[in-house]
Amino acid sequence: MAQPSQHDASERFRRSLMQAQIADLLGMMSGRNRDLVSYEEVARRVKAYQQIEQGTQMVPLNKIVGSVGRYRDFNKEFLPRSNINKDRWTRVDGVLHSMEGYPPIELYRIGDVFFVRDGNHRVSVARANGLTHIEAYVTEVQTDIPLTHDDFERDQWLVKIEHADFQQKTRLDELRPGSNVRITVPGRYTILLRHIFVHQYLRNQDLDREGSRQWLGWFDAVASWYDNVYMPICAAIHDYGLLDQFPNRTEADLYLWITHHREELASLYEMAPLSPEAAVATFAQMYDDRLLQRAYKVMKYTFMRAMRSLNKPMGMSNEAYSEARARHAAGERTLMEVEQADDKAAAEQEAADASPDSEQVNTDLTERANDLQRSVLDLSAQ
Repeated sequence: MAQPSQHDASERFRRSLMQAQIADLLGMMSGRNRDLVSYEEVARRVKAYQQIEQGTQMVPLNKIVGSVGRYRDFNKEFLPRSNINKDRWTRVDGVLHSMEGYPPIELYRIGDVFFVRDGNHRVSVARANGLTHIEAYVTEVQTDIPLTHDDFERDQWLVKIEHADFQQKTRLDELRPGSNVRITVPGRYTILLRHIFVHQYLRNQDLDREGSRQWLGWFDAVASWYDNVYMPICAAIHDYGLLDQFPNRTEADLYLWITHHREELASLYEMAPLSPEAAVATFAQMYDDRLLQRAYKVMKYTFMRAMRSLNKPMGMSNEAYSEARARHAAGERTLMEVEQADDKAAAEQEAADASPDSEQVNTDLTERANDLQRSVLDLSAQ
């Protein structure tokens, strides 16, 4: 059988490059990252601790998801981008079709996926030629977080790692077995940690005002936040059937959106924090993941704003609105307002302490609050 010509290899490169450019353009339009995954980032995030040589084996090409160092030179399908040298790529293509073939590539394995240590061009050429497997020398990188190929769709590997880190810092699965606090979007578990810290801070303020010398420790605060903040909102979510409006989301996703929504409404209408039931009801009036329902709610909200008829939040009764306004007038504040006031007081205290004429000393409450903040920062650094 005749060997493929240089023209064939050049044509394969041209098609692959064009496919990469189209995929990258679609990725930009949809907001989806089309880069390969960085091995260095994954290894750092999963806290890889040991390497074991596994020798040579045939590896499925579709399980190679990333690269060491060159994760931006090829896209997720290992299609070459414009910075890849055409001559080198076509030479590798020629070697693939020669009698010798090319030597095994080198891969790192983490869980069920692989990262190219050496041989990115060979992987790209193999996929362009329709191969399904490639010979590789594999080094397994061991970790306590089992990663699968599906985890690398829509960055779910980051969510899995962040969830493990959240559990390590809070021990929530031990404190409340079956709690199942899971988020679908990367970067949100740190917000939950902040919520727990603020809850701890406010509860200890209450205890201090009551004259108690028994303060709420971190893990007691985790359990208290789960029982008294998180679960009441989840109960309201289920009572309202809100998960039906957001079929691809979790309770924890909705909890974060609803708490943010509640803070925004309180600030806009000068209200005290809404009850879980009122927060969920007003949220459901404005948001929806289903296309037609979302479009209807956006149109309704826009029309009501244009008619200047939004004198209170949609979905909130007059009685509930008046009661929340009265509580705010009486001095009850939202978490956002408390944090802002605390930040302002801390800045003023820092400025006063920096003055050479100042003889003011910190109160026990301020010292304890600082201790609490340092403890959370220590947890976050682990």
